[in-house]
Amino acid sequence: MGAILKKQRPINLDLQTIQLPVSALASILHRVSGVITFVAVGILLWLLGLSLSSPEGFMQAATILSSIVAKFIFWGILTALAYHICGGIRHLLMDFGYIPESLTAGTRSAQVVIGLTLVLSILAGVFLW
Repeated sequence: MGAILKKQRPINLDLQTIQLPVSALASILHRVSGVITFVAVGILLWLLGLSLSSPEGFMQAATILSSIVAKFIFWGILTALAYHICGGIRHLLMDFGYIPESLTAGTRSAQVVIGLTLVLSILAGVFLW
């Protein structure tokens, strides 16, 4: 019988103590914003179909979009779309070599994407309200 090897690996199961780098957080948020955008397409297509169905359907869609809850949901959709576009451009720039593959460049580009999305989110909020 061979000797039993004891693996000496650190185990940390407390997820609240794990600090993700900003570039990892940006990557996760890019995936989440993609899912939100995908689901939003269904909602927006439903509203478009409703508004094009008849004059009464248009008024119903306008009434739905005038509520504060619908505006908040629409603001969330616009924010997710803005983040997904900014993150996608970041990934394309990295793929084509315009952003170097280094920790500092990845961190800085992730910070720029998050900051730009915050600005676009505020602008979307001003536009909607």
